[in-house]
Amino acid sequence: MIAETLSRVGRVGLFLVRVLRQAPAALARPRAVVHQVYNAGARSLVIIMLSGLFVGMVLGLQGFDLLQRFGSEDALGIAAALGLLKELGPVVTALLFAGRAGTSLTSEIGLMRATDQLTAMEIMAVDPLRKVVAPRFLGGVIAMPLLVAVFNVVGLFGAQLIGVQVMGVDPGAFWSQMQGAVELDDVNEGIVKSLCFGVACSLVAVYEGYHAAPTAEGVGLATTRTVVISSVLTLLIDYILTAAFLGR
Repeated sequence: MIAETLSRVGRVGLFLVRVLRQAPAALARPRAVVHQVYNAGARSLVIIMLSGLFVGMVLGLQGFDLLQRFGSEDALGIAAALGLLKELGPVVTALLFAGRAGTSLTSEIGLMRATDQLTAMEIMAVDPLRKVVAPRFLGGVIAMPLLVAVFNVVGLFGAQLIGVQVMGVDPGAFWSQMQGAVELDDVNEGIVKSLCFGVACSLVAVYEGYHAAPTAEGVGLATTRTVVISSVLTLLIDYILTAAFLGR
């Protein structure tokens, strides 16, 4: 079991190296990369914005209830901003990305494998990694931080909507305390997490699709593995990065 797991990690690592080698050639075709950013990012905006709004609203309710017990309702802006920027924004966005964009990438590449399109490319001396995999990988990596930024902005709006408009928190205190407490390191932590999650989720998606069994059942299993592995990997990386930023 352990040997098989290590072997699989090694194969994924080698696959990542091969994809990165093709990244410059993929970037030389910016239209293909932009198209994949659109597929992975723009088409995920609706679920990201809706989720961000409701997460922010829930954060406003729970944060107000907790801070009210200590007479610190005006600190709601700080709690909402730090919670979204450092933790909820990157993690929830990555989980939603895995469920929406990740499965789309896996099923698309897996279907190309099942219909022998990738084999046909190899016969014509066209590297599928450069033509198919690398643009989709780069598109996912680029789209993730952008989606996290959208999630955070909409989440802060939702927290402000509940905290200020419904619960009666002073709007000046809400925003001024947030601006005074949030530091550049807090923003950088969220950016680093979003980039790492983008690499992990995109890599898992393209790897599972590229190595899917060329059958309908194989594509379905690869799609399921993408969601499971990406979700677990996101939470594992989140813990490692959080511990590293806190110096633990």
